[in-house]
Amino acid sequence: MEKPTFAETTNDTNNNTIKDINSSNAAVLQTELAWLSAVLQTRLELYFEQETPYESIKELTPPNIVDKEGSYANFIQEHKLNFEERLLLILALVPHIKPEVLDILLTKNKDYDRRYSEFGGLLLEGHLGLVPTAETAMFLLAGDDLQKRLQYQPLVTQDFVAIQQGMISISQTKGDSPLLSNIWMIANEYVASILTGIPYQAVYSPDFPAQRIDTKLSWEDLIVSRSTTHSLQEIRDWVKHGQTILESLELGKRLKPGYKSLFYGPPGTGKSMAAAILGKSTNRQVYRIDLSMTVSKYIGETEKNLAKVFDQAQNHDWILFFDEADSLFGKRTQVSSANDRYGNQEIGYLLQRIEDFPGVVILASNLKDNIDNAFTRRFQSMIEFKMPGAEERYQLWKQSFSKKLPLDPTIDLWAIAEKYEVSGGVMINVLRKTTLRALTNHKQVISIKELELAIHEELQKEGILLS
Repeated sequence: MEKPTFAETTNDTNNNTIKDINSSNAAVLQTELAWLSAVLQTRLELYFEQETPYESIKELTPPNIVDKEGSYANFIQEHKLNFEERLLLILALVPHIKPEVLDILLTKNKDYDRRYSEFGGLLLEGHLGLVPTAETAMFLLAGDDLQKRLQYQPLVTQDFVAIQQGMISISQTKGDSPLLSNIWMIANEYVASILTGIPYQAVYSPDFPAQRIDTKLSWEDLIVSRSTTHSLQEIRDWVKHGQTILESLELGKRLKPGYKSLFYGPPGTGKSMAAAILGKSTNRQVYRIDLSMTVSKYIGETEKNLAKVFDQAQNHDWILFFDEADSLFGKRTQVSSANDRYGNQEIGYLLQRIEDFPGVVILASNLKDNIDNAFTRRFQSMIEFKMPGAEERYQLWKQSFSKKLPLDPTIDLWAIAEKYEVSGGVMINVLRKTTLRALTNHKQVISIKELELAIHEELQKEGILLS
């Protein structure tokens, strides 16, 4: 029987199966899906001892992706995936992009009037196709060859890069189910990034109490004291050189991975902004933990919800930012009730997850003394955000207003900076008020009268009365 060329098999691929993916990725995926279909067909023919031109699935050479563009081809080349790993990757993507490829595995065993257990796979509510399991992956690679199954066992349980990066979860098996019963599928949050190259962004919800924070500002826009700038630079340096220190310099046995920092100081002094700028300058996404949604009235929900945040943060290399951290990480209460006991257990869980987190964690507090001393010893840095001095206030005022609707050039900004001891947060509110009023009243500049009125209004909000 003449062996068909792989190029001929690709012509049967349905060009309408992949939508909303850039053309480069679509072309690569179409050939990859056709290759998987051919391997599946061949595996079944070999398993049932049917006529086939192949003696092994390895005779089906994977499509050539050298010089191919797109995030999927890049992922394969970046991680140097071999024959088996490429099969495992496309198998894990099939339910998301072309589930009918696996319909061939829905064949019933006539002797028992049910599907073949050796094919693996699950039928899930709301999905008409077969969802592969690790058993499906093992059957694809090894068929019923026990020696090969033993050979590939580590690959489908721990060694595959998609498992190590958290893209495929191996902890989905319930109870005492066999190890290979877990679903073999790229997690929903990773699909967009692997198909389009767009970094995954988590969606804020009660089950995921974290929200991404971003900024249009850059490192040069951060106006803080020299000592604060120096301490922030140390975090940037750790992000850049941390792996070198732990691995290349072989200090991983003495130093724990990750970097924990406490930002403390009055409200409006730039703690959140500094965290966002750190993320931007190090090409890391920053997620703020919503502490008001963290402690659940249901025992165990706090741990479960925060576990999702920590796990995804580790997999995606996020920076975690706990705002108003003293509300959860403060001195623990004396145990006088079951609620106190569970509250302290939740705090203990959070402290442990933060200490073990291999990335950057930033905790923000208005007062350093509010943080439990047992935990402050574990910070790599404690960075104070002071109320800006006159020089810093001058620089902040100077860079705040639009060139298209500026302050009246006759205003003595240095005098304003010296006269009013306000934070950067207050200045932002003043900027918003004065710009809106000037625009509403068709003014070309912001007058000293409007500027000082807005400053007075903001100070009154904080209980400061000026004569």
